Amino acid sequence: MFALTSSSAFVASVASFEVKRGRAAPRTATPLTSAKAVDVSLAPPTTRVPPRVPEGAPVVPPQDLASRPRRNRRSATVREAFRETILTPANFIYPIFVHDGEEDIPIDSMPGQSRLGWKTGMIDKVRDARAAGVNQVVVFPKTPEHLKTATAEECFNPNGLAQRSISLLKDTFPDLEVYTDVALDPYNTMGHDGMVRSDGVVMNDETVYYLCKQAVSQARAGADVICPSDMMDGRIGAIREALDAEGFTHVAIMSYTAKYNSAYYGPFRDALASAPAAGGADWKIPKDKAEYQMDPGNARECLREAALDEAEGADIMMVKPAGAYLDIIRTLKDNTTLPISAYQVSGEYSMLKAAAAAGYLNEKDAVLESLIAIKRAGADLTLSYYAVDAAKWLQEM
Repeated sequence: MFALTSSSAFVASVASFEVKRGRAAPRTATPLTSAKAVDVSLAPPTTRVPPRVPEGAPVVPPQDLASRPRRNRRSATVREAFRETILTPANFIYPIFVHDGEEDIPIDSMPGQSRLGWKTGMIDKVRDARAAGVNQVVVFPKTPEHLKTATAEECFNPNGLAQRSISLLKDTFPDLEVYTDVALDPYNTMGHDGMVRSDGVVMNDETVYYLCKQAVSQARAGADVICPSDMMDGRIGAIREALDAEGFTHVAIMSYTAKYNSAYYGPFRDALASAPAAGGADWKIPKDKAEYQMDPGNARECLREAALDEAEGADIMMVKPAGAYLDIIRTLKDNTTLPISAYQVSGEYSMLKAAAAAGYLNEKDAVLESLIAIKRAGADLTLSYYAVDAAKWLQEM
């Protein structure tokens, strides 16, 4: 395919070169030379000083290489010109947690993140994001405990926390792109994305019925993109039909197409107090979400989910989590013409924060590398709690 110079041939050429010269003693720092000296008389006069090599560096003939990839990495200008994947703030969606109070409440397991007061803290945080170039947010409400029920009717309350937050955001920033979460777990006393039967089975079709009501209520509040994160069968088609029937044909759907039953969601569940509850003898509650979220060991299964979501009317397809599932991002990218999003989830964020706090990583460099990897894998959009920080770092570069 490509002709390459073997290492043995290079070693032989070095040996021959040294025999012809006689074994040279290590030299002192001198201008860089090759086997054939450069005739400076053939070049214009210059003030540039030739670089020096370290004392003791061997004198060897140039390798017989037609192609040297490092030539395309030799300067910052060249590297930037040939960079294949470029991050911009336009790639980011900033997830925000809101609560029905005045003061912002720090989230212990997510340093730097808070439950934002929906009237003030939320607006201030989004204004800061927009100033950094991030004009897309997704809203996650911390539902008051007394409003949670086994059937989660609060999810479609027209004056609920999510609906009020969406409306205020659109009133304050009309051109802000607002994404919303559609699932029952923030409103469900059992902590699941759907209603749970007494035998521990998560009910699919009954849940989808409420998800449609939830989606329509969010669209009425002003949502631009509805994001079903529940992983119930058939919910994309049902929600698309419900939105269209109410006149919301312009409202898009970003489906959590490949949402895995991951261990990386812990800090998020702390933020919303939405972890699965403990069951009892009279009412079994699944300890995790393996019954409806994807198995971390599966890859081909995402193609089945993707085919269904695309056929049912999804506008964007998401992979969650991002960092441990770069192969899934690439698989979806290669098998659809729809945009792909990926969620750098709370556990990924908190791990980076912890490593940086301990001095194990340079936070800025590690975060930007993780985000470029997600985009390189094929994500057009990345949801990240680092969105605003990353956007500011990019502006400094």
